[in-house]
Amino acid sequence: MNNSLIGLLQLSDPTLPIGGFSHSAGLETYVQQNIVKDAVTAKAFVVEMLAQNLQYTDAAFVSLAFDAALANDFDSIVALDNECTAVKLPMEMRQASQKLGLRLTKIFQSLCKNDIAEKYSLAIKSKRADGHYCIAFALYALSLGVDKRDTLTGFYFNAAVGFVTNSVKLIPLGQQDGQLILFSLHPLIADLVEKTMHPDRNLIGLCCTGFDIRSMQHEQLYSRLYMS
Repeated sequence: MNNSLIGLLQLSDPTLPIGGFSHSAGLETYVQQNIVKDAVTAKAFVVEMLAQNLQYTDAAFVSLAFDAALANDFDSIVALDNECTAVKLPMEMRQASQKLGLRLTKIFQSLCKNDIAEKYSLAIKSKRADGHYCIAFALYALSLGVDKRDTLTGFYFNAAVGFVTNSVKLIPLGQQDGQLILFSLHPLIADLVEKTMHPDRNLIGLCCTGFDIRSMQHEQLYSRLYMS
């Protein structure tokens, strides 16, 4: 039995009770503005979120935090956490990342006895770190014995499933449409994993401005189903 694979499946499970279903990452704004309205535009949204946003933000932080934890470099982990806060311009996206990270920490800290993850948990409590989801994901993946490539694969897949699930509910789409979109993303995820194995530090924070604007507009929507 491959225990690390089982651990990764649990860590990246979209139904993990950390509140991920409450966040749309701005998709709700796109749907209300009739920009994302069918399977074609939904796939475009997911592709761009993965390739033009997460690749240079959360996924890059997963990669860098994994390396720092492997080297037992806790100061770098705290620095990455602070940098993650800085590059998340929309308030709701910062809050979402922190809420998901805190809940992930509460679940896995009692299950994974890991010194550097324990230090991170204490840094969050002392407000030295904000506790971002991507940082916590990397630390617990390492503590579960998952290698870096598989960690990134799980992270990207978890994000893709979340985006597709929200598209199915918000547009709405048929479940079959959602699965077709997700299946079509397999090559992209594999490519992004390879690119994120060694992220360019100079590109951290690079993203499409439109995503940030839609996330900021989400704060002022008249009616909302999602927290972000």
